[in-house]
Amino acid sequence: MKRNRFLRITLATAIAASFSLFAADEALPKPETIIDKYIEVTGGRKAYEKHKTEQATMSMEFVGKGIKGAGTRYADANNNVIESITLEGVGKIDQGIFNGVVWETNPMTGPRVVTGSEKADRLRDSRFNGLLYWRELWKSAETTGVENVEGEDCYKVVMTPAAGQPETNFYSKKSGLLIKRARVVTTPMGEIPVEVFTKDYKEFDTLMVPTRVLQKMMGNEIAVTADAVKFDVEIPAGTFEPPAEIKKLLAK
Repeated sequence: MKRNRFLRITLATAIAASFSLFAADEALPKPETIIDKYIEVTGGRKAYEKHKTEQATMSMEFVGKGIKGAGTRYADANNNVIESITLEGVGKIDQGIFNGVVWETNPMTGPRVVTGSEKADRLRDSRFNGLLYWRELWKSAETTGVENVEGEDCYKVVMTPAAGQPETNFYSKKSGLLIKRARVVTTPMGEIPVEVFTKDYKEFDTLMVPTRVLQKMMGNEIAVTADAVKFDVEIPAGTFEPPAEIKKLLAK
């Protein structure tokens, strides 16, 4: 009789454990809930929507390599972008998007017009206030679990585009902030796995912005620090125009 009682208790415990596992799965919030929380804790939809331009100044360092640099970034609500960075011992690197044309000038690769999967990635990444329109930019999103990132329990949200590689975003369960992105980027050297850690959120004109981004790829760590971020500044006419060498490539 005692054995039967033990068996019943064991069976009941197993059933309870099974229900606990199912409950844990069901307890994972939907991706839209996680993304909406991130939008809210960083300022709210209305705060994002009111801004039409963005200007940032930044500093960059290849950690442990002795290479440093500084740069600027301009963006507008028409999804035009220009980013210029000058690296010590390397030179000036410009990347831009103008009327849907994605381009780059680099001392190592020269001028080029970006196409294919790399173009699609950059257009998606550079969408002004892109998180507000994530349903347009991604084919699907799924919350796949919980993982500890740098001491914080984070929800894992896998974002899958219509074409190309998915990326996994890690949002803090406690703060709702984005802590990490894991993705594969397309480059002239091929597809490269990258981890991006977003740190030190600070408020600029009602929006919380990560002021330090640490990117890990190919054994390198690249730290980018936002020294200043301004919204709704007047951007001079012609700022987003591609340089002459890019226009020549486009004319061919």
